Amino acid sequence: MNDTEMMKAPDVEPEESGKDSSFDRKRRIIGAICGPICALLVWFTPISDLSPEAHKLLAIMTLVALWWITEPIPIPVTSLLGPTLCVVLDVVKMKEAFAAFANPLIFLFMGGFIIAKAMMVCGLDKRIAYGIMSMKWVGDNPRRIFLAIGLACALCSGWISNTATAAMMFPIALGLLEAIREMMAASGKKIDLGNYKYATGLMLMTAYACSIGGVLTPIGTPPNIIMLGFLNEMASIHVSFFQWMVWGFVAMVAYFIIAYVVLVRMFPADIKHIEGAETFIHAKVHELGKWTRAQKNTLFAFIVAVILWVMPGILSIALGAGHALLDRYNRIFPEAIAAMVGALLLFFMPVDLKHHKMTLEWKEAVSGVEWGTLLLFGGGLAMGGMMYSTGLSKWIGDQIIMMMGGDPSELMLVAVFCVMSLLLSELTSHTAATNMIGPLAIGAALSAGFSPIPVAVGVALSASLGFMLPVSTPPNAIVYASGYVPITKMIKTGVYIDFIGIAVVTIPIVLYVVNWVCS
Repeated sequence: MNDTEMMKAPDVEPEESGKDSSFDRKRRIIGAICGPICALLVWFTPISDLSPEAHKLLAIMTLVALWWITEPIPIPVTSLLGPTLCVVLDVVKMKEAFAAFANPLIFLFMGGFIIAKAMMVCGLDKRIAYGIMSMKWVGDNPRRIFLAIGLACALCSGWISNTATAAMMFPIALGLLEAIREMMAASGKKIDLGNYKYATGLMLMTAYACSIGGVLTPIGTPPNIIMLGFLNEMASIHVSFFQWMVWGFVAMVAYFIIAYVVLVRMFPADIKHIEGAETFIHAKVHELGKWTRAQKNTLFAFIVAVILWVMPGILSIALGAGHALLDRYNRIFPEAIAAMVGALLLFFMPVDLKHHKMTLEWKEAVSGVEWGTLLLFGGGLAMGGMMYSTGLSKWIGDQIIMMMGGDPSELMLVAVFCVMSLLLSELTSHTAATNMIGPLAIGAALSAGFSPIPVAVGVALSASLGFMLPVSTPPNAIVYASGYVPITKMIKTGVYIDFIGIAVVTIPIVLYVVNWVCS
């Protein structure tokens, strides 16, 4: 889950290379100047087809969108600025402007954050990761280690922040590379890991798999849940946790296979065995010791939440979509309540009754909640909801459809917005990119007479394919800071995976799997 996706890793500064930091400074300065100027130009440009409220909102959205991209002020602050300006400029009343900040999906995400924090605090995430790495089939084979690192990253990041997953797996990958270096040195062959192909590939697999795993669940990464929120706000469509996991699992497996094949071919290992790799992993497993009470409690809370999340899908298959028991279950345990049940259990299950110590302390939970992501999510939903209520989204959707010739195919519509989402997420936070592209995509789909679900899923999946630049996602930034990933290699590899993923995976899944699940 995430990324947060929108923030750089706190202890990694890849932009220290002058080029990147200079780019960021210029981007912020340009945004600070051009944002208000462009908003004023929109404000004073007559647009007869828009109501006064929609016209004002278009000007505000221009400012917000440009500042989400250029970040002259923190992205969460911009997310609060939009609804605030809408009230000040009399677009909507305050209650309507800020209602989205209490959307149930906010609490779904919050519950997921708290459970993920508990997993990190007690070491359950490391136990799962090392457990995968220590399986017998992995051994000391470089390709299998490559695969195991990727699987551990993908499976963990489906449930916890991809930034946290990358930070956890990064030292494991470094330790394995050190084992290779020592093995080579013992045989009289010195290698420079900064120019060693396998080192670059292992680092990139660590980063990419963290982003790929996020597509598995609605809570895996913010773009997923943002698009679900837009579907609910703008089209009154509810997509269940189980439904998302069906196409999320297919997408994750397909993306992972593409990334693995591309990376293995571009960065092959020049050895058949990594001596010391098994010893290194088993030593890490031994350091974890026996299962603690906190780990057992956290695993129980996590399993409870997962069961509550997927139960509607199981009941729907077993009893039928319209069964009374399923309707009653959905009223009692919607996804947000399931997340909160799992999270709240952590504060009731003791690990030391004598000292009144529970599985998770409140201070730990508070530090695990990405408040900036929640504010960005709430701000995006608020702006999207107001775009719908004022008619702005319909007007923009109509303009987009006219630009596409007036009668675009669903394939064309999905492809255009998937590519837009991908390219924008390479240059800015993919959370902010989804907030900008999402309402436009749904508005265009509705204007064209298509179901908005496929294009919404396409935007979310495409936003997770930011593989070309260190600034695209925090996992990219983390591995780039190792010094083992030349920027040219990241760009070249990212281009291959991004566009193969869009063409071969995203668009077919959106057009066939999503439509099949929703039919």
